[in-house]
Amino acid sequence: MKMELKGEKRDIEAIIFDMDNTLFDFVEAKMKACRKVTESVGVNDGTELFNYFLRDGVGFEDVECIADYLRDRSIYEEVTYRQCCDIYEKTKLENIETYDGVRETLQFLEKKGFGLALVTNADRKNLDARLEKADLSHFFDTTVSSEETGKAKPDLSPLLLALDELGMEAPETLKVGDSLTRDISPAKKLGMITAYAEYGDKNLEKEEDLEPDYKLKDIKDLIPLLRENINRFSKG
Repeated sequence: MKMELKGEKRDIEAIIFDMDNTLFDFVEAKMKACRKVTESVGVNDGTELFNYFLRDGVGFEDVECIADYLRDRSIYEEVTYRQCCDIYEKTKLENIETYDGVRETLQFLEKKGFGLALVTNADRKNLDARLEKADLSHFFDTTVSSEETGKAKPDLSPLLLALDELGMEAPETLKVGDSLTRDISPAKKLGMITAYAEYGDKNLEKEEDLEPDYKLKDIKDLIPLLRENINRFSKG
């Protein structure tokens, strides 16, 4: 498949997607989970709990943030903490819903014979659970979590592993993601074509200042983008 990019023609055979906030609104799902947790302990300040996950030096999915939140309010008990973790994980997963057009777009790409991969900083358990909840697993030829390489984006290792498992080279692969720092920057370093999913960018930390090859207002923008730039189909 040929894609024309800034005056040159390049073979595009595969697309690598980010997951959270690219395929579904993970921040909103997490916020709803935080609200449910705080309601369960009679405090009802979900935004404050959410902010605990944004602190320097802690992981965005580290449930120890819930323990810290409870301790700071002098309401920590082991049983309460475990119950809050269960509520948090259950509510977060229940609220995973794909953006409009995700399924339509993936069906189009699958029909046209693109290799499809997903690379995320989530661990394998969360990756599999979220894709199953969204009913998207069957679209992807391979998925890479932070556990497979022991490193997270923006390290190049996860993307390199996905390329290897797809059997593709970087210049023939399009990377789609909502973070300029974690998705677009490493992809550009590898020589991939990049599409910035600005519709899903809810990154609260400072991002790199760089220019992607394409900006997507909606995930469905991939369909006309590829149709417009395709010169020939090599896969029927």
